[in-house]
Amino acid sequence: MRTLTNCAESLKGALRRAVAAARPVVRFQLAYRTVPLIGLWVLLVLYPNPFNILVSVHRVFNLDIDPAAVEPLLAELPSEPAAIEAEILRRIPYRYDWEVHGMPWYFPRTESVVERREGDCKARAVVLASVFERLDIPYRINSSFVHVWVEYENKAENVFENPRAKFYQQDPETGRRWFQLPEIDWKLWFDSTVEGLWTVMPVFRKVLLLLGIALIVAARVVLRRNTSQSIDNAMAT
Repeated sequence: MRTLTNCAESLKGALRRAVAAARPVVRFQLAYRTVPLIGLWVLLVLYPNPFNILVSVHRVFNLDIDPAAVEPLLAELPSEPAAIEAEILRRIPYRYDWEVHGMPWYFPRTESVVERREGDCKARAVVLASVFERLDIPYRINSSFVHVWVEYENKAENVFENPRAKFYQQDPETGRRWFQLPEIDWKLWFDSTVEGLWTVMPVFRKVLLLLGIALIVAARVVLRRNTSQSIDNAMAT
């Protein structure tokens, strides 16, 4: 019993020493590393698992086209590409990544989209591309700053889906990857970004994000003020 008590006391003592040793480091980081700390806080609030960012970026350039996964969606599909697209979009209702994955931006696998039957433009694009792949319909996948879509012969253009808006295109048939400087409506881009990243963000995440930033800034002000006062007092004496 005494041995356990001694171990507990030793552990408490070691913990107190560790806290005492870490306190100056924490104070310094809060006082002089405000911007990196805010950036880290924002990252962790938006992406509790930052690995999801790397996964999503990888999938942008290595699309998960899975013809086998879309088999449940092939029943009673029309034959024309435009009609197929309309039907797939009907069967996969639009939902923002915040609503589906709890993250501001995430590129899902085709199989998971088919299981959930919901998703944003990226999710719907990989499903439609997989359907076209399964039906041997030629297609290309385009990306703009705010949108991902599937291009096919005689596809109707709109403000988001047109050759001028894309900055990156993948042609699965030839393997060709093509970049261009897009012509975009910056107000449209800004409004779409705000809608997808902020407006639909859960209230709890918004509060957590803003509260953490406020506390970091407040800690910086207090610590820097205390540091200045300590230096002034030392010079006065």
